[in-house]
Amino acid sequence: MGIKSFFVAALWLLAPAIAHAGDAAAVPVWKRGVEHQRQADLGDGTFLNPVLAGDRPDPSVLKDGDDYYLTLSSFTAYPGLPLWHSRDLINWRPVGHAITKNVGSIWAPDLVKHKGRYYIYFPARVGGTESPRRSNFVVWADDIRGPWSEPVDIGLPGHIDPGHAVGEDGKRYLFLSAGDYVQLADDGLSTVGEVKHVYDGWRYPESWDVEGYAQEGPKITFRNGWYYMITAVGGTAGPPTGHMVIVARSRSIHGPWQNAPNNPVVRTTSRDQYWWSRGHATLVEDAGGQWWMIYHGYERNFWTLGRQALLDPIAWTDDGWFVAKGGDLSQPLPKPAGKALSPHGMALSDDFRGGRLGPQWAFYDPAPDETARLSFGDGVMSLQGKGTSPRDSSPLGIIAGDLAYQFEVEMEVEPGAQGGAVLFYNDRLYAGVGSNGEQFVMHRYGLERPGKLAPSAKGGKLWLRVKHDRHIVTIHTSTDGSTWTKYPVQMEVSGYHHNVAGGFLALKPSLYAAGQGKVHFRNFRYRALD
Repeated sequence: MGIKSFFVAALWLLAPAIAHAGDAAAVPVWKRGVEHQRQADLGDGTFLNPVLAGDRPDPSVLKDGDDYYLTLSSFTAYPGLPLWHSRDLINWRPVGHAITKNVGSIWAPDLVKHKGRYYIYFPARVGGTESPRRSNFVVWADDIRGPWSEPVDIGLPGHIDPGHAVGEDGKRYLFLSAGDYVQLADDGLSTVGEVKHVYDGWRYPESWDVEGYAQEGPKITFRNGWYYMITAVGGTAGPPTGHMVIVARSRSIHGPWQNAPNNPVVRTTSRDQYWWSRGHATLVEDAGGQWWMIYHGYERNFWTLGRQALLDPIAWTDDGWFVAKGGDLSQPLPKPAGKALSPHGMALSDDFRGGRLGPQWAFYDPAPDETARLSFGDGVMSLQGKGTSPRDSSPLGIIAGDLAYQFEVEMEVEPGAQGGAVLFYNDRLYAGVGSNGEQFVMHRYGLERPGKLAPSAKGGKLWLRVKHDRHIVTIHTSTDGSTWTKYPVQMEVSGYHHNVAGGFLALKPSLYAAGQGKVHFRNFRYRALD
């Protein structure tokens, strides 16, 4: 055994002890990659969570030969259902998106491959988090890179979080929230028969601080003659100690399902731990035969970043159950087997010379014809104005995964238009600055000061820079791109998150165009800060 191999093996033995022994108040130190963004791979045979930083909730991972593909909840962002590719579960590269048609807020998907074809099953809700208007859909493709089908509505409005499985009878099934399941047609595009109840779940002690029971996100894995159902309970936000992973197994897809003796297999037990609300897991095996769970969690005190993708090693026990080995995930762990793709992640900066919307961008809750507002040419992205402010203009946003960063953009505002750079959570909560080319309007708490900026007859050209440093927002403006003036108001945005405004979203660097004219954007630049 070489020195490096011995070191990695020793880390496997020590990892649980290291994870529990770490200083709960310490902030992990990541390696930096493209644009100084955080990356998990430390370059020494170990990694440090998150494996995908930023808003990457409900990750569903598919092992496909030597490759892994991942999708996740995209909620109100379109294009939606982003797809990522990896060969070691640590280093990920973007593939594209599986949906452009807005069918509602997309929740926990399941990415599967059946008889050579790829499917993504997902629920979508129209009208907000609490709206009863919802259904379940599927998209499919013969190549993971697309083209993907138009979404097929398969109904089931009383359920969310479909998880695909193939039974011992060779039939296809969808497992659903609340312990229910239903048979699928052989083509996977419709249901057969009635929904049946098959699993009552596992109940946590009443004394625990938990948002609510919410049995959801079932994922089925078949191993050594057993079907394992991995389920999330406890609510996905609320108290940091709420969300958790529970496990049940059965010899038959139809049950009965027996709960694991060590439930919950994952749970944040204290708000002092670095990762909060850990849950919603999928099992996956690496190239060396080691098994893992990939799930999401909130970074301590950074609900604003959304739920981030976390990787946790598991060990199978002699009686056929498994235990989580990663502790609280605040310390480095040995990497999975497999060849790394490089570079990890995706550049967020954009010179707008690609002739189309870059893969980092997505509209907030777009109308069917939203992309008609866009045009490109000679390093310019032109966006036709819509609405009067960020709240009704469907801003274009990116996902930031760093605790501190800044972004800037050059902006030419036509007469009658208004453009700006904001940190956007949803149409009720955002912060930043806008301009009609001559005057500024401050956006704070989802409100405008002044209440409405009158259209300019001349428009104008300016540069905006937004620095977001651990919840403190500082804005600079410039008339030439070299001499910058600090905007007279700074903001604190730690409360711009789901526990305040609902929606399960994240605070995203965003650009908007409102009013009657167009706003022309050039040279968008993102940079993570230490």
